[in-house]
Amino acid sequence: MSLENAEVHRARLAALRKNLAAVIHGKTESIDLLVTALIAGGSVLMEDVPGVGKTTLAKALARSIDATFSRIQFTPDLLPSDILGSSIYNPASGAFTFRPGPIFCNVLLADEVNRASPRTQSALLEVMSEAQATIEGVRYPLEAPFLVVATQNPIEFHGTYPLPEAQLDRFLALLAIGYPEAETEVGILYSQVEQHPLEAVQPVVSRQEVVAIQRMVRSVRVEESVARYLVGIAQATRHEPRLKLGVSPRGSLMLFRAAQAAAFLDGRDLVLPDDVQRLAPRVLAHRVLLTSETKYSGVTKEAVINDVVASVRVPA
Repeated sequence: MSLENAEVHRARLAALRKNLAAVIHGKTESIDLLVTALIAGGSVLMEDVPGVGKTTLAKALARSIDATFSRIQFTPDLLPSDILGSSIYNPASGAFTFRPGPIFCNVLLADEVNRASPRTQSALLEVMSEAQATIEGVRYPLEAPFLVVATQNPIEFHGTYPLPEAQLDRFLALLAIGYPEAETEVGILYSQVEQHPLEAVQPVVSRQEVVAIQRMVRSVRVEESVARYLVGIAQATRHEPRLKLGVSPRGSLMLFRAAQAAAFLDGRDLVLPDDVQRLAPRVLAHRVLLTSETKYSGVTKEAVINDVVASVRVPA
């Protein structure tokens, strides 16, 4: 890893975080997690109540990296072809022409993703895991960088279809923005007197630079002891009595990638056990399933993951 190039890229990422902070006030942790997912090459699921800035954050990210952006409002009548695209018959030529769907972009906002049917939700599986789409037998690679930002409302159950475990497992992280503090909310009111801060967002890093940063993140060193520590956490979830489904190997890999990205974002070329500990609840909790007894006792997935992390010996 070139030290000079790394510092230039970190300066770009600092500008990106500043851009996002100007739009979403007082949510540094959420912004850092989104940027971590971006440079790790993973997708994000935002689960929070309406009106806290989920859509705004996704739009601000796309504008900040000068990326193409598509928004899909998921509804019960949405079809896979509405997402992927389809072939349209041209009477003049007598041939079918492929018309790309909204997934052919850099940042895809899947708004209220749990309102679509499981059949439509599954259209995103290949897209999220392989950055490509197979449509009518033809493989279409997606332009890098590619990021899915999906949102869902955790308090509405009528007319929704819970995301299957196979799809949840493809999200690198679960992000919750939460309500702002009182003083921060007052600042939000005054920041939008003349125009929304989103209108003033300008690109601070190019798409090509994002791809270069993603490659550089892969070269961040992970000592074998830290990798074994990470795998030990994943293994422990598979034997945790309060869980009926533990973390998959894909989950271990995504935590590995996220830890590399977090270390890079923090100005280091080496992953520390602290990176793994800090990211584990955000990267692993949405991949596990609680037993019925644990679920109705009020214990959360995050609490179980934190207990599991605390039970695994930290490498010296």
